[in-house]
Amino acid sequence: MKKPTLKAPKLKAPDLSAVAGGSRTGQSLLAGVAVLGLVFGIAELRAPAGPAAAAGQRTTAQVERSALVCPPPMQGVTGSTSLTLFSPEGGTGSTGTGLLADTTPDNVTAAQNPAQPAAGASAAPSGPAPAPAGQPSGSPGAAAVPAVDARISLAKPGVPATGPAANTDTAPGSFAVATGNLAPGFTATQVTNSEQSGPSLSGTDCLPSGTSFWFSGASTAANRVDYVTLVNADSLPAVVDLRMYGDKGQIDNELATGIAIAPGKYETMSLSSLTKGPVDNLALHVVTRSGRIGAGVHAVDTGKGTDWLEPSADPGPSVVVPGIPDDVTTAHLVVATDSADDADLKVQLSGKNGWFTPAGHETVHVKAGMTAALDFQFTEQTREGASAIRLTPSSEGHPTPIVAGLRVDRENKGKTESAWLAGGNPIGARASVADNRAGQTKLILTAVDSDAKVKVSSSAGAAGGTPASKDVDVPAGTTVTVDGIDPADANGPYALTLRTVSGGPVLATRQLSAVTKDVPTFTTQQFRDDHATVEVPHVAGDPGVVLTGR
Repeated sequence: MKKPTLKAPKLKAPDLSAVAGGSRTGQSLLAGVAVLGLVFGIAELRAPAGPAAAAGQRTTAQVERSALVCPPPMQGVTGSTSLTLFSPEGGTGSTGTGLLADTTPDNVTAAQNPAQPAAGASAAPSGPAPAPAGQPSGSPGAAAVPAVDARISLAKPGVPATGPAANTDTAPGSFAVATGNLAPGFTATQVTNSEQSGPSLSGTDCLPSGTSFWFSGASTAANRVDYVTLVNADSLPAVVDLRMYGDKGQIDNELATGIAIAPGKYETMSLSSLTKGPVDNLALHVVTRSGRIGAGVHAVDTGKGTDWLEPSADPGPSVVVPGIPDDVTTAHLVVATDSADDADLKVQLSGKNGWFTPAGHETVHVKAGMTAALDFQFTEQTREGASAIRLTPSSEGHPTPIVAGLRVDRENKGKTESAWLAGGNPIGARASVADNRAGQTKLILTAVDSDAKVKVSSSAGAAGGTPASKDVDVPAGTTVTVDGIDPADANGPYALTLRTVSGGPVLATRQLSAVTKDVPTFTTQQFRDDHATVEVPHVAGDPGVVLTGR
């Protein structure tokens, strides 16, 4: 039942002229007290809060705005990049708007200030708008979406929208915004087909702007060309430091500190220009001094393809790297810590019967402020299907925060393609990846601590198809590859949405693959909890707030 809205009486200043002996000061104080009495009287007239919203308790609210940042495509002159947006069904509230636009000063200004649209932009669509810079990517309140030069528009929940990035070798980064009922679970995926180092697929999920990003497994060795990209999709300038760690410790370079990124601008920097010589097994911490940015690392491995490095979960004493395909031949693990303490870690792989310790790779030791590496060889006799790697402290009394990344290689007829995985976080209540293709998609699920059940839903394609769903059981410590997830008659890219039904936690990745000129091209992206709801405190009227101040 809807709570009644009580109309407040009009405030009228009391007439104190008849107060005997009242000085002007005394009359002013009395007037103030009288007005405060009227104010608190109005507070009392409001409908009382229900028991679930009592003072001091927290309630759950749906996010009304989500904002993501995509890196420059890094497609070269021979590549092409597609961008796909998606919001799962289930969002409530006002009809929202979703769009993706190139990150330019005009677009960013318009996105942050609807009153000043970008030059030449069309009329502003209706619906809520992005919050000011500095507001979290998901929030329970918003205004109208600004007028920007949108490259892709998302029409409704449950159906992806897709389009191309700028078709140049200097294409900018982009940002995506969703509001209203499109905001909960909003996601964007970027996939590039490239011939830069032979046929390859590069993919990445667009992520919220942030102040800290970790990448493990970068390199400036002779066979590698790695770039870091920094995109400022906010209206305030950002200043960024790049902290690099190798197997001999932190690498200092003045060029990697105090990097200024203006609003709507981006920087692409070769890591080899920052390390003063070749360094393999490199970990990179992108951290801002001020402002927020989107960050990415793109790797070109001569003869082994190209891809984006997955950003690692924040440093923690235990790490799980999910998504090792069932047909990889080699894998290269890079573990890093910026702690003042060494890390001694147990190494485990997920197998058919749970976690097990691989022979010859039982432990790894990481010195303080450095990186360490392990190489794995997989054959038909030694692999147990798709897998994941778990790193845990050898001694529970000595936990040291770490990050980890893993390069995995697939071979076909002597030709190799690589992808980079990273320490992940559980999918939580729900998670989606926007760009999947019929006949080219594999889903890889790992249950970390206990048996789990996951509901897997595929949307219609961007241009048609019939959604489908199925429940998948994942035994504890195992990795399951899910088949038969394409929607019927899929036309165009479709989205996959995962929901944890029970057990877990579960980590998940999507593998997109194709064979081009005998090269087994592929890219793998993690599913991340979409945080479709946020907890908000209940605020109650308190006279002390008015009567006490400094």
